[in-house]
Amino acid sequence: MTAQHHPERRPEDYDARVSPFVERFAADLTEAGMQRMAARVFACLLASEQGALSSAELSDRLRCSPAAVSGAVRYLSQVHMISREREPGSRRERYRLHQDIWYETFTNRDAFLDRWTATLRSGSEALGPDTEAGRRVRETTEFFDYLKGELGGLLERWRAQRDATGGGPGGAEPPRARD
Repeated sequence: MTAQHHPERRPEDYDARVSPFVERFAADLTEAGMQRMAARVFACLLASEQGALSSAELSDRLRCSPAAVSGAVRYLSQVHMISREREPGSRRERYRLHQDIWYETFTNRDAFLDRWTATLRSGSEALGPDTEAGRRVRETTEFFDYLKGELGGLLERWRAQRDATGGGPGGAEPPRARD
């Protein structure tokens, strides 16, 4: 396709149209706790036409060093938000967002919620159920238990909605939760 069909591929268009969105969304993600450079790389990949870019393309678009991209990519890979793939016939790697990334991200939070609630339960027992600290920790445990129960139903309803509408962009089937 020509640059006409994919305006974000032109550097001047990227800077004028897409960069402000990427930086704003990255700032939102950073405020929510994501590492700043990882948030910028993630937002840039999200805004790319194919959902995949090389290190050089990321460095160019984000106006940062390849080392900064490398660290961000390492983090995003570790938290299962992106994967690495080789460009055919090249030694260069491209970094690709996982399909249905938000579904996958929230599905994988179950393990964290389980671990947190187990730790909180033991904390509540250690602090004593009749103490203010014990009550606060127990309330936090109850909140995470509730959240986990609601999140499961919410994700199932999302999957059903996606299935009913053809599975999202390109009609792709959403991934199933990992065991």
